[in-house]
Amino acid sequence: MMIENAPKVHFTTKIFALVNKPDMILRIKEINNEYLYWDKLKYKKFPNLEPEELWSAVKMARAVNYKNINFGKYHFNYVTTDYIQKILHYFDMHIGGYMGAKNVVPDADKTRYLVSAIMEEAISSSQIEGANTTRKKAKEMLRKEVKPKTKSEQMIVNNYLTIKHITQNRNDDLTPERLLYIHGLISCDTLDDKKEEGAFRISDDVHVVNHIDGEVVHTPPGNKELEVLINDLCDFFNTDTKETFIHPILKAIVIHFMIGYIHPFTDGNGRTARALFYWFLLKKGYWLTEYLSISKIIQDTKSQYEKAYLYTEADVNDLTYFMTYHLKVMDKSFEALKEYIQLKQKENLQIASFIRIPNVNERQAQLLKIIFDEPESIFTVKEVENRFQVSKYTARTDLNTLVEMKFLEAIQVNKIKQNFVRSENFEALLVKYKIK
Repeated sequence: MMIENAPKVHFTTKIFALVNKPDMILRIKEINNEYLYWDKLKYKKFPNLEPEELWSAVKMARAVNYKNINFGKYHFNYVTTDYIQKILHYFDMHIGGYMGAKNVVPDADKTRYLVSAIMEEAISSSQIEGANTTRKKAKEMLRKEVKPKTKSEQMIVNNYLTIKHITQNRNDDLTPERLLYIHGLISCDTLDDKKEEGAFRISDDVHVVNHIDGEVVHTPPGNKELEVLINDLCDFFNTDTKETFIHPILKAIVIHFMIGYIHPFTDGNGRTARALFYWFLLKKGYWLTEYLSISKIIQDTKSQYEKAYLYTEADVNDLTYFMTYHLKVMDKSFEALKEYIQLKQKENLQIASFIRIPNVNERQAQLLKIIFDEPESIFTVKEVENRFQVSKYTARTDLNTLVEMKFLEAIQVNKIKQNFVRSENFEALLVKYKIK
């Protein structure tokens, strides 16, 4: 997946004239809103203009608008294109602390949606890195708190616990020690060498490799540079400079990129990078981030994700490629959240018919809806605790009440544990209460 080298840029008199022509300004803006690299831009056709000349014109327009960020001895640039400014405003209105965001997630269902979103993110972030299991099986494992049996399952549990830790400690500053703690949570019992969990790499024999052909696509900075780079990253995370304003969402994206670029760990860098992205946005008040599964979209566009890294490095560390890709991912994730909520609200209408049954509360109605749709479902007290974020006593009471009402049957697993399954009377009770 090596990226084609771009031609050398020539800022000639012809290019200067082109960049200042009104029609060319508009065309360059269109190209920069997509933020095309040479491998795509070279197919754009312009009268009396060679692709190499167009590339030089585009690069000139970018160069005059570059903003700079430094980490250690490494220099990075980015451009706030019209697309970036527009989408950031949209996110400020809908994902940040404004009233518009308050209307996206219904108050009554916040807990349910949040639990589902955190599970979704934990599963997808792990699957990007190779975890091999179905979403249904993974969610069941998390809800029932079943001990993971494979490395894939352990990765998912680790991600889930990490995200929960971040949401509970969102206002903390980032320090090297806290970064190591996050990595320790994420990598627990998943690395070949236990000593590498929650530890910065001590070797330079670490490369980012294309798993298809084994090609080295990125060689990170040496391990002797890690202390300076990590300290700079923590400063970037914790402070806002007076001289330069960087939008919080763009800062979160840069933090995500830099963990991948620095590669401070032998493994688990991608999962750590995405965790820090969430942490920073939650710290900055973008509370709806908790409900977005960014990794689900990245998983579906993994090739573009990898290319966004490579384009940045191939084109003089221009972060705009990665920013543009990441903002599109956030947009898709937000749209997916809205669709998910609309679907769940339709389900709520079906749940309402179960709530009309005397002495059935909303949680019990949801359990009845689940077992109506999936007759083979098995509930446990622990699963109900996690699903609804209620106490063990409340979860047990909900299930035992449904047993007393003969909707469920309790099966003794051992001296302590019980499973709860659909009873033989379930269909007859639906007829009795006129539920279809």
